[in-house]
Amino acid sequence: MKFEKTPGWLDWYTGPAKPTFKLPAGAVDAHCHVFGPGAEFPFAPERKYTPCDASKHQLFALRDHLGFERNVIVQATCHGADNRAMVDALLASDGKARGVATVKRSVTDEELQAMHDAGVRGVRFNFVKRLVDFTPKDELMEIASRIAKWGWHVVIYFEAVDLPELWDFFTALPTTVVVDHMGRPDVSLPVDGPQFALFEKFMREHQNVWSKVSCPERLSVSGPKALNGEQNAYRDVIPFAKRIVEQFPDRVLWGTDWPHPNLKDHMPDDGLLVDFIPHIAPTAELQRKLLVDNPNRLYWKD
Repeated sequence: MKFEKTPGWLDWYTGPAKPTFKLPAGAVDAHCHVFGPGAEFPFAPERKYTPCDASKHQLFALRDHLGFERNVIVQATCHGADNRAMVDALLASDGKARGVATVKRSVTDEELQAMHDAGVRGVRFNFVKRLVDFTPKDELMEIASRIAKWGWHVVIYFEAVDLPELWDFFTALPTTVVVDHMGRPDVSLPVDGPQFALFEKFMREHQNVWSKVSCPERLSVSGPKALNGEQNAYRDVIPFAKRIVEQFPDRVLWGTDWPHPNLKDHMPDDGLLVDFIPHIAPTAELQRKLLVDNPNRLYWKD
């Protein structure tokens, strides 16, 4: 099947720099995706965008180039609840990848077990309205209750302005909860302001909540961008991510977000993106927790 990319789609950056920051041994890229390839794994009919192809082979080549040892592959919304491309990548990874799936209420226990055997360890609930159609909360709660017996967690993707209305649902989830990209704060607002304070309260009051401190390229307003050798990119995001890493060092994760779906402004150099890490985790201990201890504890505990 031939797919036409969404007009204006930005393809991932080829030829990324070698990071200046040397990742600790055992580092995990805890948030990345595969797209298709569409000819082999067709994109979902209900998708809101059509991406470029981004194969498992290209992902694993990037992993090795950047210096990561493992990946956590998160189901991309362009594939809907058809997890075949993600599961195929897990099976080809030689145990070096775990997955986060998207499932519907109709999923069977046999299908969940097969995904678990392949390396899936969580499900993702997406509340970003421009990316997915709304799934009733009772259906999501039913799914969360079912996956708990496998020891899986729930990944939630939402925008900061929606946290107040989603608070009661999130805090009722019966699993570990991992927030994508710090709940997408508005970094043009003060780090000490009420919006980010609510997210900090969410993590402080609920010990089962973790956060990815990833995707500065999505959150940044003033940059500078991770391009052209920039060693201090996305400075406006640093105070937010650093604060979460230092407050909750045992409940944070980091990932590249390769191949960076739906970016509109620019496509970052993934090597320079890795060089963002020591700005938000300035000590060797924090770097080890963020990149090694935490993701291995969550995804490779068995």
